[in-house]
Amino acid sequence: MMDEIADHILKSRYLLPGEKDITDIFRRVAGSIGRDDAERDLFFQLMERGEFLPNSPTLMNAGTSCNQLAGCFVLPMGNTIAGIFDAVKQGAIIQMTGGGTGYNFTEIPPAGRAIDPGGMISPGPVAFLSVFDSASEVIRQGGRRRGANMGILDIRHPDILTFIDAKEEEGKLSHFNLSVNVPDAVMESYADGRTEEILSTHPATGRENTVGEVFDAIINGMHRDGEPGLLFSDAINRENTTPHLGEITATNPCGEEPLLPYEACILGSINLARFVDGGSPDWRRLERTVRRAVRFLDLAIDRTAFPLPENEDAVRKTRKIGLGVMGLHDALILLGLPYDSSAARELAEEVMAFITQTAVDESEQMAEIQGPFPAWEGSIWEKPVQNATLTTIAPTGTISFFAGCSPGIEPVYSFAFTRQHTAGAEFEVIHPLFSARLDEEIARLGYHGDEGRARRDTVIKEVRRCGSLQHIGWLSSGFRRLFVSALDISWRDHLLMQAAFQRHTHASIAKTINLPPATGRDAIRDAIICAWKLSLKGLTIYRTGSRMGSVYSLTGCRVCGEDSTRS
Repeated sequence: MMDEIADHILKSRYLLPGEKDITDIFRRVAGSIGRDDAERDLFFQLMERGEFLPNSPTLMNAGTSCNQLAGCFVLPMGNTIAGIFDAVKQGAIIQMTGGGTGYNFTEIPPAGRAIDPGGMISPGPVAFLSVFDSASEVIRQGGRRRGANMGILDIRHPDILTFIDAKEEEGKLSHFNLSVNVPDAVMESYADGRTEEILSTHPATGRENTVGEVFDAIINGMHRDGEPGLLFSDAINRENTTPHLGEITATNPCGEEPLLPYEACILGSINLARFVDGGSPDWRRLERTVRRAVRFLDLAIDRTAFPLPENEDAVRKTRKIGLGVMGLHDALILLGLPYDSSAARELAEEVMAFITQTAVDESEQMAEIQGPFPAWEGSIWEKPVQNATLTTIAPTGTISFFAGCSPGIEPVYSFAFTRQHTAGAEFEVIHPLFSARLDEEIARLGYHGDEGRARRDTVIKEVRRCGSLQHIGWLSSGFRRLFVSALDISWRDHLLMQAAFQRHTHASIAKTINLPPATGRDAIRDAIICAWKLSLKGLTIYRTGSRMGSVYSLTGCRVCGEDSTRS
């Protein structure tokens, strides 16, 4: 079934005229990136073996007349009508090439204040969100990839409550993810219980926003439908590798790539499941793959036809790349490690530290030959490196299908489910590793023939119904312990895994903290404070069943008493 989904997505969005399958795409991409036949063959093998894949714009555009290879962009937002609509225009140009855009709306005056020297009264940031969203919808109608944006507002903006509730009606602002920027000082007030402190006073109405009121609204939004997310701005800027170029105030649409204005980043991910050799990772092969992937992504910068001249200037100044991973949960299953175990987190941290150290070493070697990135002087790097940042953890929602693995560092949502909104189609999915191990488990327990098939059908039906097999008591405890899914894992264990990766990742991490339907607001509050104390750069929480139009669908859950549970 994974192959069927991948084939459908390829035919719908990726294959060019004359291309028959993904092998043709890999040949086109490798031919565009490599400098000679030997390097082109290395890059082709890297992708063909499913060990590494670049982001979707590279797979779509490399070797074409477009040749725009970056997935992540950040654009500046002015506080004038001209500046705002310049950003609309620039974002449309970028999205026509397959890139996603991030904006910080904080400079826009609150509703009721003058916005221009001409005296126009500002309708507030949320009104302009709709303008950007409409532009993305127009681009989507003529493109191969859905337009994606990140909209950010500082928690101290007077219109913050309106922003938090901007997506309360499901389907509104469908091309935007929303995040609230929160500095340490505000988090300290909230964590210490100083909820009556005033964050802002609205200049037009005199209304005061307190710490407690705003966080209550954030928590209600997360509980209601998973938005907004949070960005911890001080954590992001503590690891800004080029602070002399300015403060980072925005990220790409999924939050994993904090960037300076006009910067862009080409992402790629290593499939960790391909590097399990018996009972341990194949470190030598992983090192070789990391080095080749770094070279691939760095070369892709020079091959890219950037949408705007400002993008090209900003990218070539810092040469940021985003090497990450996918297939984490698959690798852990192959190694016999439950996702939410301390052993799994220890291995994850070891693997990510190894990847980042190897990537930095390769970047240092490239800098010895080509020189460091142009803005290296004044950066935090002591030794010359070719790239200002090297590692990022992306969601890999599509390319993980092409690689045949679990997405990013996420736990498997459910080992059997319906995948909706997949290039206009719907698929019944059974995780291949789970399917094979379930057959082995049933046979080991002595069930064969018709009885064995009936037992298998019962398990699949139950898992598809509620996303878990933990209540199926006749399965062995060891099997159930290994095959924990996203809703079996506590929010704290989700965060601890994210933190294990964040400690060794230059940029940030796209990860969703999936919560059961019955989760209350107090748990969300605790998760927010915990995420901040773990020095995470961002937080995305989703309570199962709180949104109807989502990708993953279960048929129903007796635990939560609902006939239809979706996440």
